[in-house]
Amino acid sequence: MKKLSFVVALVAFFLVVPRLAMAEAYDDSINAARMGDVATLKTLLDKGLLADTVDANGNTLLMLAAREGNADVVRLLLERGAKVGYQNPTGDTALAVAALEGHKAVVDQLLAAGAPIGNSGWTPFIYAAFNGHLDIVKTLAERGAIIDQRAPNQSTALMLAARNGHLEVVRYLLGKGADATLANDQGRTARSWALEKGNTDIAALIDANLKARGIQPKPLTIEIN
Repeated sequence: MKKLSFVVALVAFFLVVPRLAMAEAYDDSINAARMGDVATLKTLLDKGLLADTVDANGNTLLMLAAREGNADVVRLLLERGAKVGYQNPTGDTALAVAALEGHKAVVDQLLAAGAPIGNSGWTPFIYAAFNGHLDIVKTLAERGAIIDQRAPNQSTALMLAARNGHLEVVRYLLGKGADATLANDQGRTARSWALEKGNTDIAALIDANLKARGIQPKPLTIEIN
């Protein structure tokens, strides 16, 4: 009986230990991608870790590294075959999160690797405009991003840049033909949103654009319930 118990315990040990090691390797890979630890991640990949390993929220290692601007980790993962166009459950890609955070070097890496710019949903272009990353906005526009592409709430890059006070992004978008007359699903235009947020310099820029097009800017109305 004692011998049988020992054998059962030994079998259990050899079943559990590999699982613990795998769990530790998984945690290490997630941390390495986030922290930019190339050496650790390379070791794990050499041991068989999948380049498209995802965290609990469905973000791949590539997305985690891109979000943090860890260009060396991004390079390693791309070399190991990570899927550059992978979307997490909310539809974001590595390019989208890099654009949102303003990591131009990573954006360039991903584009060079064939990352799709996307022209639906919350696109990298819209994200870049939202946070005022003019250099990324320009790069994505040059790559074919649709200037007046609508986000799920029908906002455009121009509306979001105007709302958040990004004057130079607004100037660039207007110069590229962005339509300041468009409204989102709440009836806000780029101009009304700029005025609502106190961005009067942007509102004045939009007014000049509208007048040049022969359009009279509408006065801002605020509903009080």
